[in-house]
Amino acid sequence: MELTQMLNTLSAGRVLDVATGHGGFAGYILENVKEFDELIGVDAVERYGEAFGQAFAGQPKASFRCMDAMQLDFPDASFDTVCMASSLHHLPDPARALREMRRVLKPGGRCILTEMYSDNQSETQLTHVLLHHWWAAIDSASGVVHHETFTRAGLVELLGGMRLAWQFADERDLESDPLEVEGIRRLDGIIDQYQSRAEALPGAAALKQRGEELRVRLHAIGIHGATQLVAVGENS
Repeated sequence: MELTQMLNTLSAGRVLDVATGHGGFAGYILENVKEFDELIGVDAVERYGEAFGQAFAGQPKASFRCMDAMQLDFPDASFDTVCMASSLHHLPDPARALREMRRVLKPGGRCILTEMYSDNQSETQLTHVLLHHWWAAIDSASGVVHHETFTRAGLVELLGGMRLAWQFADERDLESDPLEVEGIRRLDGIIDQYQSRAEALPGAAALKQRGEELRVRLHAIGIHGATQLVAVGENS
C-alpha cells in the first residue's frame, strides 16, 4: 500500500483530521484525494486555529474547531474519512481517542493514521527516536503530555481495538544525507531550547547530560526520520 496512490483514488466525502495542529497532514490529504466535500480539523490547542486558517486561506470547505480528541463533539457516524498523523503519543489517552474516531466514522468509511515507532530502526533513525524520547521526558516533566513513541507491535495492537479492517505499510527514507549541515544546525537549536527548559526541572543535571550525549551522537552518526507505520482501516 502506497498512501499517496490510495488517496488519489479516494472520494473522501466529509473528512475529520484529529489533533490537526497547523493542518499539515490535512493539507496533504486534500492535495491528494480524488475529491472531498468538507474537511474539519480539530485540536485541543486553540492557538493552532490561526495557523490552520492561514494554511487553508481561500479554501472554504476547510475549517478548524477547538476540541478534545478524547471527546469529539460530533454525532455518531458523521464522517466518511477520519485521520490523524504523528499525534497518538501526544494524547493523554490514545485508546480513548481512537474509540472516538471509530464512533464518528460512517459505515464504509476509512480511518487513515500515520505514527512513528521506536523499534527496528537503523542507527541514524535511532538518533531521531532517542532525541524524541528525550524531548518527551522534558515535556512530561514540564507538565506537557508527551509519551515515548510506541513499538510497531504496540501500535498494531492499539489500532486493533478499533475493529476496522486494517492495511499496514512501513514508510522510511534513508536516502538523504544524515549529516546535512542545515538539518544538524536546526536540531542543535532545538536541543539548545530543550536544554534551557531542563534547567528548571527536577533531575536537571541528568537531563542536560543526556541532551549533550545526544548532541554528540547527532554530530557523529547523523539522523534520519524514524520509520512510520501507515495504517488505513475500513469500517466494513
